[in-house]
Amino acid sequence: MIYLHIPFCKCFCAYCDFYSEVCPANESARAQKLYADGVCAEMDARREEIRAAGVPKTLYIGGGTPSVLDIGELERIVGHLDAGPYEEFTVEVNPEDIVSKGTDYVRRLLALGVTRISMGVQSMDDGILRWMRRRHDSTRAREAVRILREAGVRNLSLDLIFGLSQLSDSQWEDTLRQTLGLQPAHLSAYQLSIESGSALAEMVQDGRYKEATDEQCRRQYEILCRMMKEAGFRHYEISNFALPGSEAVHNSAYWRRLPYVGLGPGAHSFDGGFRRSWSSEALQDWHRTDEVLTDQDVRLETLMLGLRTAEGLPEAWLRSHTEPGTLQELLAEGALCREQDRIRIPEDHFFVSDDIIQALA
Repeated sequence: MIYLHIPFCKCFCAYCDFYSEVCPANESARAQKLYADGVCAEMDARREEIRAAGVPKTLYIGGGTPSVLDIGELERIVGHLDAGPYEEFTVEVNPEDIVSKGTDYVRRLLALGVTRISMGVQSMDDGILRWMRRRHDSTRAREAVRILREAGVRNLSLDLIFGLSQLSDSQWEDTLRQTLGLQPAHLSAYQLSIESGSALAEMVQDGRYKEATDEQCRRQYEILCRMMKEAGFRHYEISNFALPGSEAVHNSAYWRRLPYVGLGPGAHSFDGGFRRSWSSEALQDWHRTDEVLTDQDVRLETLMLGLRTAEGLPEAWLRSHTEPGTLQELLAEGALCREQDRIRIPEDHFFVSDDIIQALA
């Protein structure tokens, strides 16, 4: 498994705190070339680690906004990586980039080996999109999907955000209806969170934004679960829904704590056991810092990641790594359920999964 971070955006969304850089137009080509040179050099230095990255064999290109990167530089990077073919090859894109670059750009992505597109739509309400500081509107999002389909994209994942204080339940239902009308194979929906360092965090601190209540977020999550079920999607992770057979292979491996290699500034890597490394956040001369996990770190991570999924965790593992009394109490309450030899959080308790996991921790 390989993750490649593209640290470029054309502007910053209000809620985002991920590492990214906005380059002046007259320096963009130079910055992108220097980044590509750097990530190719990193690949050379970590070639053995990449070869040992294991199964499943996936490549995920995220950001930032990967679709900002010049397609020629992306082709150079993927060609230099030379690790395919991949079971799944995902690229994140912005709707406005797809519309402005057109069908030929998408066809070059597919020719590169891309098998899956993940597009950040976030909302189909134009007022909400403006507030988020997104570059596209709902019309451009629909046009982007049309272009992707025309170019031959079949495995399309769309991202949405709920839990904004100004987002009514009816607006959320309308966004879901319009999004489902685009016929994605996969949908990720995330509750808005206030991340330190984001523009939104400043708005909260200054009193310019008031967070949505827990009750409002719960209602919108319940609407999400109901509408996705009615549309035939499988709720396979707290924030992720897929038509049968379209579950994200790469992300599912994260939740199983499989090893992966992270390339580029701001990316992180994991050996599948006790060692994680982080790349520094800089466009040039980034370096890695290692972190060694303790047994307790591994236990908590396994618990948290496993119980986020519809598969849950083996009952034998939970009984040997948690307090038996607490486990039995949660089972009796219906906060956990047993299916054959596994225990999971039922969908109607997903919204309070943090509390359930904390009780077991």
